[in-house]
Amino acid sequence: MVAAFNPARKLALYCLALLSGLLVSACDNIGMPSTGPAVDRGQPVTVALLVPRNSGQPGDAILAQSLENSARMAIADLGGNPRIDLRVYDTAGSAAMAAAQATKAVDEGASIILGPVYAEAANAAGLAVRNRNVNVLSFSNNATIAGGNVFVLGPTFENAAMRLARYAADQGKRNIVVVHGKNLTGQMGYAAIQRAMASTSARMAGDVSYDVSQQGVIAAVPRVREMVSNTGADAVFFTSTTAGALPMFAQLLPEAGVTSDSTQFIGLTRWDIPPQTLSQPGVQGGWFTLPDPGRMQSFTARYSAAYGGAPHAIGGLAYDGIAIVGALVGNGKANTLSAAALTQGAGFEGVGGVLRLRGDGSNERGLAVATIQNKQVVVISPAPRSFSGAGS
Repeated sequence: MVAAFNPARKLALYCLALLSGLLVSACDNIGMPSTGPAVDRGQPVTVALLVPRNSGQPGDAILAQSLENSARMAIADLGGNPRIDLRVYDTAGSAAMAAAQATKAVDEGASIILGPVYAEAANAAGLAVRNRNVNVLSFSNNATIAGGNVFVLGPTFENAAMRLARYAADQGKRNIVVVHGKNLTGQMGYAAIQRAMASTSARMAGDVSYDVSQQGVIAAVPRVREMVSNTGADAVFFTSTTAGALPMFAQLLPEAGVTSDSTQFIGLTRWDIPPQTLSQPGVQGGWFTLPDPGRMQSFTARYSAAYGGAPHAIGGLAYDGIAIVGALVGNGKANTLSAAALTQGAGFEGVGGVLRLRGDGSNERGLAVATIQNKQVVVISPAPRSFSGAGS
């Protein structure tokens, strides 16, 4: 039976939409000066949290509460050292409201802004306060909005692509076909994979693009098979998600003779969400990235104990933001929330492992490489516990 795009996968589709940060190109902030406000170590540091509580979009109220809960959990973990005054502002999922609320937050004494979630709103918030000497740690993963006073905390395509390209090269998989959708998400994923492979010994044997539809995927399968056969590719790198084309490719390609046993399947996005994906024969043996599983499980367990349910898929980003602020303010320096301080090479400890912010506003996260064996997730390369090099 031919798999189809399943509208019942609402949770996975919603989480992935958030993880892609509404991949809409926004105005570029790069080059805007950002030093950060002076911080008095003897006084509470005011942190603004911008969330889409009343956007009217399904799930946004739950997401907003999860972000706030995670931030408050991080503050509790700091134990009052340093003291943080968290103030929550509702953006209603709107770029205009995000800009207004960011301005209001700074007027009311915010030294740094956490959020918003969506790319356009995060960009608008950054532009609104770029001349106020305040940095924005957004929950988007859309690196096109990063730069100047805007940083993205969300997991980026670049992170996953680089980790997987290096791992593939180390495992001798150096002749790779990339399969990507013709939509914006697919194009951005394809570009991230290209950049990643350029810095490794792996090479792109070719690429196959497809219309993001059931018929588009079906039409792409023989082209992928032909590309693999003609180039002798030893891996296929997919940009598709479990809520989109991946289940169809995972079923139809093995039926066409292209399997992960002979040609390694690699996924730019997570293959373990939703859990039902793990039972599909075609994903067995595929590679994808994860945050540090042990740390994520610890965070989820503590969050569930405190709030009676699991955090949202990206709720932990607010914990990361508070953890960064706490680590920096704790050093007692007046310019502790400056761009230079935020981009320190050693990075920070987040709920999913180590992370650091880059000078261009993007981020780098320590990721594990995982596979699926017998319908279970198995880590085959653990997440690093620290960064080598100074970062950038």
